[in-house]
Amino acid sequence: MAKFVSLKEAIAENVFDGDVIAMEGFTHLIPHAAAHEVIRQNKKDLTLIRMTPDLIYDQLIGMGCAKKIIFSWGGNPGVGSLRRLRDAYEKSWPHKLEIEEHSHAAMANAYEAGAAGLPCAIFRGYLGAQLEEVNPNIKRVECPFTGEKLAAIPSIQPDVAIIHAQKANKNGDVLIEGIVGVQKEAVLAAKRAIVTVEEIVDDFNDIHINACVLPSWTVKSIAVVQGGAHPSYAMGYYDRDNAFYKNWDPIASDRDAFLAWMKENVLEVGPEIFAQRVADKKKEK
Repeated sequence: MAKFVSLKEAIAENVFDGDVIAMEGFTHLIPHAAAHEVIRQNKKDLTLIRMTPDLIYDQLIGMGCAKKIIFSWGGNPGVGSLRRLRDAYEKSWPHKLEIEEHSHAAMANAYEAGAAGLPCAIFRGYLGAQLEEVNPNIKRVECPFTGEKLAAIPSIQPDVAIIHAQKANKNGDVLIEGIVGVQKEAVLAAKRAIVTVEEIVDDFNDIHINACVLPSWTVKSIAVVQGGAHPSYAMGYYDRDNAFYKNWDPIASDRDAFLAWMKENVLEVGPEIFAQRVADKKKEK
C-alpha cells in the first residue's frame, strides 16, 4: 500500500545504486523534481529507461548518475539534441554511456509485457529498419500458428518506476488526467513505484474522460511536490515552460555552464524551488 512521505524519503527508501529506473510521462507530467532528488542523493550506475528521454535524463547523465539508457527517441523537444547525452556517449564525459535504442511501439509493448509478468514482448515491428543491426536485444520469432515472422524484445521490468500525477486521495490512489503515456504500465511493471503529486484530496470528483487511476496497492511511496513536473506541464495546474526548453540548449552545450547551473538550481536547493517557479510563472500572467 502507498505510504505518504517526503520526496527525500521516497528516493532514499526506493532508489539504490545500480537500479534500473523508468521515469515516464509523455510531454506532460514529467517527474523533474524526483529526478533532481536522485541527483542530489548522488545515485550511481543507474540504467535509465524512458520512451522519450529529454531534459531530466540529460541532467542525470551529465551528473554521472547513469551507466546506460534504454529509449526510443532522445532529444530536447522542439529544440534539438541532448548535449549531455551526446557528450557522454561520444566523448565519455563524465563517463562512458551505453545506449539501447528501440522504436516507440517496441517500448510500449515491452512495458505492457513487463506489467503482465511476461519475459518478452512479441509484436509486428522493425520492418525495413536497421536497429536490428546495432541492437542485439531485437530478435525474430516465428508464430507457431501462422508462421509469421515477428519482432521480440525483452520486457521492461524496472526496479523502480517514477511518475508525476495531479492528485492522490487519502487512501493512496493516484489520479492522472490529460495526456497519458505509459505511466500505468511502468508502475505495474516495476518492483517499486514512486509518485509525486500536486496535491492530496479527499476524493476524485468530475474525473476527466481521459483519466487514469492507479490504485494504492500499485504504489510504494507518494510525495506531494507542487510544480514537480516543471518545466513540463500538469493539466489543470500549470503550462509548459517553453522558454526553459529553449534556454536549456546553451546551458547544456558547455560543461562548465551545465555544472554551474546544476549546482545553483538542483544541488543547493530542494523540491520547494519547483513550487516557487510555478507560482512566479502564474504571477507573470
